[in-house]
Amino acid sequence: MSTVPSLKPFKLALIQLGNIGPDKSANLKHAREMILKAAGGEGSAGSKPSLVVLPECFNSPYGHAHFPNYAESIGFTKAEDIDIQTCESESVKMLSSVAKEANVWLVGGSIPERDVSDQRLYNTCTVYSPTGALVATHRKVHLFDIDIPGKITFKESETLTGGSSTNFFDTEFARIGLGICYDVRFPELAMISARKGCHVLIYPGAFNLTTGPLHWRLLQQARAVDNQVFFAMCSPARDMSAGYHAWGHSMVVDPFGKVLAEAEEGESIVHVSIDPTVLYDARAAIPVTTQRRFDVYPDVSSK
Repeated sequence: MSTVPSLKPFKLALIQLGNIGPDKSANLKHAREMILKAAGGEGSAGSKPSLVVLPECFNSPYGHAHFPNYAESIGFTKAEDIDIQTCESESVKMLSSVAKEANVWLVGGSIPERDVSDQRLYNTCTVYSPTGALVATHRKVHLFDIDIPGKITFKESETLTGGSSTNFFDTEFARIGLGICYDVRFPELAMISARKGCHVLIYPGAFNLTTGPLHWRLLQQARAVDNQVFFAMCSPARDMSAGYHAWGHSMVVDPFGKVLAEAEEGESIVHVSIDPTVLYDARAAIPVTTQRRFDVYPDVSSK
């Protein structure tokens, strides 16, 4: 594993994207416009962020029936650089281009992905450097299959396959771990990322009007405190005319569990300054990172 970069101060922007409809081209155009606004510091007194984040399924309506129709082939492997120009994915091309134009790191939310080797579908996050290079992907590991009687039934597994790896990427200011939405309910994924040196965990997500009020904030605070990391989730804006009603409330939580910023339900951009001293203070004051008893219980990151 590569050397972990030192955590340095940086600015983070979460785009709680609205107006996600059936027209993929329109969705991509709007996402691009919002990325440029966020990168230009809109809503933060002109302060430019180093890292911009989009929500889960930003290029299509959210729903298992939609995934096959909007799926794109990416063709990324960690072993080799992808040629963006020959990539089949129009979403990847747009994200690469705008990351380079804006000169920012970009976590491109997630898109439905079709694997060219076996035609399986995944819910996949892609990450871009300020040069426009595609540097990492994360396929949603845990599929959203729930049934809350009288409220919501949803089964991603009807069309999607779960990913099979944990993923992070290095920047000049932090090591950043990845997850998507339902992954947040499984603490092992965050534990592994943190023990591999991640300072910040970013999960694009789309909780709904049932699960959002119950656990959206709680789970982020739990993962942040458990692992003494900064934790952020980026949601689509709420659209009551859509088939799926997202909770919104994109937020960033610090290693003490304090909510640094939170959106409401509409389209907006959340800007947060990440201060490394908070992470170091948390780990010095309550040193759980050095007190774990792997002689009593297993280290889930040792696999």
